[in-house]
Amino acid sequence: MPEVPSYRIFASSQSASKALAEDISQLIRSRDSEERTTVLGLATGNTPVQLYKELIRMHRDGLSFRNVVTFNLDEYIGIDREHPESYWQFMHSHLFNHIDINPENIHIPEGMVAADNIESHCSAYENQIEEAGGIDLQVLGIGRNGHIGFNEPGVSPDVATHATELNQVTINDAAEAFGGAADVPQRAITMGVKTILGAQRIALLAFGSSKADIVERALTSGITSEVPATYLQSHNDTTFFLDQDAGKRLS
Repeated sequence: MPEVPSYRIFASSQSASKALAEDISQLIRSRDSEERTTVLGLATGNTPVQLYKELIRMHRDGLSFRNVVTFNLDEYIGIDREHPESYWQFMHSHLFNHIDINPENIHIPEGMVAADNIESHCSAYENQIEEAGGIDLQVLGIGRNGHIGFNEPGVSPDVATHATELNQVTINDAAEAFGGAADVPQRAITMGVKTILGAQRIALLAFGSSKADIVERALTSGITSEVPATYLQSHNDTTFFLDQDAGKRLS
């Protein structure tokens, strides 16, 4: 029987981000002590920026990422790595350029893959995750419509990495960054719900009052494809890291 994921409410988004960064640090150090790699699933957007700042600070204090392998959730289709809004640029500017990770250990879907090759590209991404031993800890955000990654309302829980059409809510939320909704890519490659649920552990970050309603729904018993974050109720080790505003509707 699915159980509602656990959640932790912090005084601020900064303290929530720091708590998750400490968990990640402990995971990396533990795996290093066993001479094993750590496989992290990573997210983009405003929400994890503070987490990445904290991981950079920890690196400067001695945390090494040499034995860390990363897989990003998603990338827009039709923009190249040099585009200022590409997730390749985001991850390098907010994290990878500031730590000692091996560039060969960084995996981000390719936004400029030819249309005929998208399906094989997605399959190859799944194979890379499998070859790495699976994801130890997956970091997520949550969209106002309940999407996780770019798994939009109506998505099946059985899909792996795939190309998807973006929901209008998602496009509207990205409009400012792209200079208008008309310039937001309409499609993206994303890890599927099945891929996300395959992680050993999942940590979802949500901050601000604009996320309070969707957080409440995600943590209310009852799984529905119309709120993809409710699929997390079928995972046995998911924790929501919330600030007070995002968690204000929870008892």
